[in-house]
This record gives sequence, C-alpha cells and structure tokens, in this order.
Amino acid sequence: MAYTLDNRLVIGVASSALFDLAESDAFFTEHGEVAYRKYQADNIDVTLNPGAAFGFIRKLLGLNNLRPGDPLVEVIILSRNDPSTGLRVMRSVEQHGLAISRAVFTQGEAPYTYIGAFSMSLFLSGQESSVRAAMSDGFPAGLVVDSSGRGSEDETVRVALDFDGVVASDEAERIYQSDGGLSAFQENEVAKRTVPLENGPLSEFLRDLNMIQEIERERTVSDKTYAPRLRVSIVTARNAPAHERAVNTLSEWGVTVNDAFFLGGIDKGTVLEVMRPDIYFDDQQSHLESTSKHAASVLIPYGVANERPQGESVSRLISTAPEMPEAGA
Repeated sequence: MAYTLDNRLVIGVASSALFDLAESDAFFTEHGEVAYRKYQADNIDVTLNPGAAFGFIRKLLGLNNLRPGDPLVEVIILSRNDPSTGLRVMRSVEQHGLAISRAVFTQGEAPYTYIGAFSMSLFLSGQESSVRAAMSDGFPAGLVVDSSGRGSEDETVRVALDFDGVVASDEAERIYQSDGGLSAFQENEVAKRTVPLENGPLSEFLRDLNMIQEIERERTVSDKTYAPRLRVSIVTARNAPAHERAVNTLSEWGVTVNDAFFLGGIDKGTVLEVMRPDIYFDDQQSHLESTSKHAASVLIPYGVANERPQGESVSRLISTAPEMPEAGA
C-alpha cells in the first residue's frame, strides 16, 4: 500500500532554510559549478551548520512520538540541487539526527511546483524568488530571513503568526492602506465583526497545527501526566474593537490558538523577546526587522503589503548570496 500524506502536517523545506549555506554559496560564486560539485563531494561528511529554520523543524519532528509508527509531521526536502550535490544535504540531515527521509532534487528547476503534489501546508526557503513564485502560483510559502533569535531550550514547539495577510486574507489590510487609513479600517471591522475573513496563505497550516493539538488534548485525557508540547499564538497589530472580527473568524473556521496579542502598533519584538517562539510569520518586512532579533522569522509575501514593483526585493533581510541552482536550493 502506498504511503499516504493524509492526516499529517506536511512541510517542504529548502536546504537554504534548514542549513547555513553561506560558505557553500560563496564557493559556488567564486569557483563555478564544476568546482562546486567537487567541493561538495570532498566535504560530504562535513556537517552543514543549522540554519534559521533548523530549530523549528527539529522540535516539530519531535512531536512524532505522539503517534509512533504513523508520523504526525512529515518534512520533505525540496531542493534545486541535483541528486549528487544533494548528498551532502541528506548526509547533514542524518548527522544532525533529523527524522527526514524524503527529498526532491530538481537540478536547477524550481521544486516548489511539487508543493501541491505532496499536500504541503507550508514551504520554507531562503530564496526570495522561489518563495514569490510559489506564492504567485497559490502555494503557501515563506521566506526565511536572516534571524539571530532562537527559540526556548525546552521541547515545546512555539509557533507565532501575524493575523491579516498570514492566517487570514488581506481584506482589512487593504482598507487600512487606503486613503481612509486607521479610521476606515476600524469602522469596517466593527461593521463586519461577525463576518469571517477569507482564508489567508497559512490558514491550512494553522488547521494542521490544530489537528496535532487535538491529538495532544486526547492524550491529556488518557495520561494525566502529559503536558502539551505545541503552542500557537497570534501576534497582531489589531486592537479593540477590531480584535472581535479576528476572534470570530477563527471561531467560524473551527480553529483555536493558545494566545492572542492585540498590540495596536506596539513593537511585536517586545512580545517575541519574552515568548521566544521557534518561528514567527508576518507579511510585513518592517515587523521582521524587530522580530528576527528574537525568533526565526519568516516573511509571507502576500497581499497589499507586498505589492511592489517587479524586481524589488527584501534583500536587506535575506542572504546576499545569489540565486543558484545548486547551493541556493
């Protein structure tokens, strides 16, 4: 019987998000593809250092012991390496003890086209062009930015997400960005407080996290000593009275979160410094400049906040390494 990906949280991760590829990228840039292939072969047993998303992926995979033999979380490498140069990536996966056995290597072609085939609710990459292309095709993708912050040392997986433009659509954000500004936004949200927003790019990811949390809740009933290890938080610039529509939207969708921070413009980094989530998702680059100091931070390039002239990038926050079919992954 074929292995099915139903009833699992499936995440695609590029090697550029999982590992620190700065040295490999620099070698490729200086010496070219032929020398790069030899370099990777010569260094196949030199373990790549963790990248920004490594901690999140490692801890998330730890939740698989909730359902032994039938993993709740499936992480699949999606890489623009070819199979031979990708060997070092998989060898590093093994040496770090990550329970990742599945990979896609597409030798310079965009692997994100396989997101739908694997029922992924999230694709993480350090390459902006790959993420934007995936989003343009309707896939849930996030750009892992340079982040100095790391999650807490315990084994609880803490996931924090912005609301508008990440979990929900950017309908309200578009009104805020209009000439009416904050006043028009608040009036609209009060008038529509009982009208749920449309799904955003990571709505299915949130549902998959809730699926795992439901299994944890069942575990606490049968095992009174069990403490849940997955915590989900919303960190949003909304505040009262606009908070009601956000809460009602989640309720209408049938999903829950553990925490909600309605900050009304307060710097989100102040919250993340205390929370220390393993990963944080936001649709606005300006917020990530603060949050990336305290958590692995991911830009969701979706909606009005990311409508910019073609070719304009967020390069101030991402690696300056060029887009490459091998090292860029």
